[in-house]
Amino acid sequence: MARTPDQDPDAGMRAVARVRGVREQDSRLGVAQAAAEERAAEQRLADATARLAAASDPVGVDPATFATARVAAAGTASEVIALRAAVATAVTFTTSAREHWQRDRTRLAAVELLLERRGERRREERARRERVEVDDLVAARWLRARAEAGAV
Repeated sequence: MARTPDQDPDAGMRAVARVRGVREQDSRLGVAQAAAEERAAEQRLADATARLAAASDPVGVDPATFATARVAAAGTASEVIALRAAVATAVTFTTSAREHWQRDRTRLAAVELLLERRGERRREERARRERVEVDDLVAARWLRARAEAGAV
């Protein structure tokens, strides 16, 4: 059976916690995706760098073949430069996503801590009321026993 707001004084805070929990989870997934894209960009850069390092000047060939090889090497060098910029962008994006996730995680933790403290205060208040009630019962019993002892 679901609790109504009258029965659950923290219903609103629990709703806030659920929303913040979803945001935190979305942010965590965003960090994972950004990190995967960063790793993919780094892998593309490593592949292009390896291709550039493997490109060698043909020796003893005609000028047309040499020019074609140099154009291909220049294209690979341009690709390496572009991929370095892409990796830098991916790193920035991953850092931003991580900061966003940490902010969402902090907000969720704050609401969870607040709910925990409110629950603890209610438990303490309930225990205090129980102690008062037990004291009243013990005092009434003592008075009754004293009255019966005086009547005998």
